[in-house]
Amino acid sequence: MPAIRCLVVAFGILLMLAVTAAHLRAETSDRAVTRAFLTLLVGDADDTARAAALIEAQWQPSFLPMALEVMRLGGSAAVSGTLVRLMERETGAGHGHDLDAWQRAMWNAPEARHPRYAAFKSALYSLIDPRFSAYFDTAGETLIRLDEIVWGGVRQDGIPPLRDPAMLAAEDAGYLEDDHIVFGISVDGDARAYPKRILGWHEMFVDTVGGVPVAGVYCTLCGTVILYRTEHEGTRHRLGTSGFLYRSNKLMYDQATQSLWSTMRGAPVVGPLVGKGVVLARGSVVTTTWGEWRRRHPATRVLSLDTGHRRDYAEGAAYRDYFATDELMFSVPVLDRRLKNKDEVFTVLLARHPEAPLAMSAAFLARTPVHHDAIEGTALVVLTDPSGANRAYASEDVTFTHYDGDRSVEDETGMTWTMDEHALTAEDGRVLRRLPAQRAFWFGWFAAFPNTRLVR
Repeated sequence: MPAIRCLVVAFGILLMLAVTAAHLRAETSDRAVTRAFLTLLVGDADDTARAAALIEAQWQPSFLPMALEVMRLGGSAAVSGTLVRLMERETGAGHGHDLDAWQRAMWNAPEARHPRYAAFKSALYSLIDPRFSAYFDTAGETLIRLDEIVWGGVRQDGIPPLRDPAMLAAEDAGYLEDDHIVFGISVDGDARAYPKRILGWHEMFVDTVGGVPVAGVYCTLCGTVILYRTEHEGTRHRLGTSGFLYRSNKLMYDQATQSLWSTMRGAPVVGPLVGKGVVLARGSVVTTTWGEWRRRHPATRVLSLDTGHRRDYAEGAAYRDYFATDELMFSVPVLDRRLKNKDEVFTVLLARHPEAPLAMSAAFLARTPVHHDAIEGTALVVLTDPSGANRAYASEDVTFTHYDGDRSVEDETGMTWTMDEHALTAEDGRVLRRLPAQRAFWFGWFAAFPNTRLVR
C-alpha cells in the first residue's frame, strides 16, 4: 500500500486540483463531491479536511464506492480513519478497515451509482496511467457494475502481451521438460504450444495461427486460458491487458476504442463497443504436458524464450506463491464452497447457449475418461487422457463406451472413431466437431457465471 500511495502522489500533479475552501463551499453539485473525494488523495491537510466535511454533509449510499477506492489507493491514515467512521455510521456495518469486507457487502447489495462515478474513476486512475481515463470517459454503456471494476496494480499492458512471438520447432525447445505444463491449440491444422512458465508472465498472446488472427488470454488469477478469433465481421480487434479486473478476472481492452472486454465472454462490457453485437468466436485450448503434446503433434511449434522481455521463465516461477494456496488475491462477491477456490474445472460455454455454462470437476473427469453430458439439448462427450488433458466434442446421437487414452474411441455399436484436435471421425466417415472449452479455477468461473451447472 505505501508503494501505491507513492505512485499516486507522484502523479498527483496531473490532476491539477487546486481546490480552495471557497470552491468547496460554493459548489454543492455532484461535481463538487467527486472533486472532494479526489482531493482526499492529493490535497494538503486543510483541503482534505474541508473535502471530508463536504462529503460528510452530503453523504449518500452512492459515495461508498468512491470512499473505498480512495482508501485502496493509499489515502492517509487520517483520511482512512475519517472515511471508516463515516461509512460505519451511515451504513450500520462494522467492517472497520477491512476493505475486502466492505467491497463484498457493497457488491451483494443493489448498485448505487453516483451520477459522476464514471468521471471520478476516469480522473482517479489517470493519476496512475493517463490512458486509463478513456476506459471510463466512454462509460455511458456498461454491462457490468463499475464499482466491481478493480485496479489490478499495473498500467495498461503493464503485463506485456506477446505479440507475434518467436516460435521454435519442437526439437529446438531444449528448455522444456516433458512434465512441464503447456496450453495447446490447433487452428486449421497449425499446432502451437504455449508453456505456462512463459505465459504466466505475459497473460496474453496475439498472433496469427493457421492463417487466422487469434488472441490467447491467460488470467492467472482465475486459471483460464481462452482462445479467441479476433476478427469479427471484417474488423480485427487488437486486444491488450487493461490493468483492471472484474471479479478477479482480467479485463481486456481494444486499442481502437479503449472499450473494456470480458475475458470470459470475449465481448465488450464497458465503452463504445457495448451493444454493437460484438462477440468473438472462441476456440479450444487443452491443458496438458509438453511431452504429451509433442507426442501427439511432432510438428508443433512452441514459444521461444526469446520474448523480448527479461523474466524468470523457470517452471513454476510465475505466481508461485499464489498457486501454492487456496487464498485469493482479489475479492469476489460470492464463493461457492462445493469445491475449493482453486480446484480446477473443465468448462464449456456454447455461443448459442451463453446463459447455460457447464463446469466439470477435473478430478471427476480424471476418474471418468468418457463423460457424456448435454447443454440445452446439445449432447457432448468429454474425453480425458492419462495426462489429465480434457477435450470436448459434440456427440449428437452417438454414445461412446471406451476411450483408449490416445486417439481411438469406441461407440456402443462397436464403431471406432479417431480423435484429433478438431473432431472425432468415424470409420464410416461421420464427423463430430470439437467444442470450445478450457480449464479454470472454480472460484473464478463461478464468479463470472454463478448460474453454472457443476458436475463433480
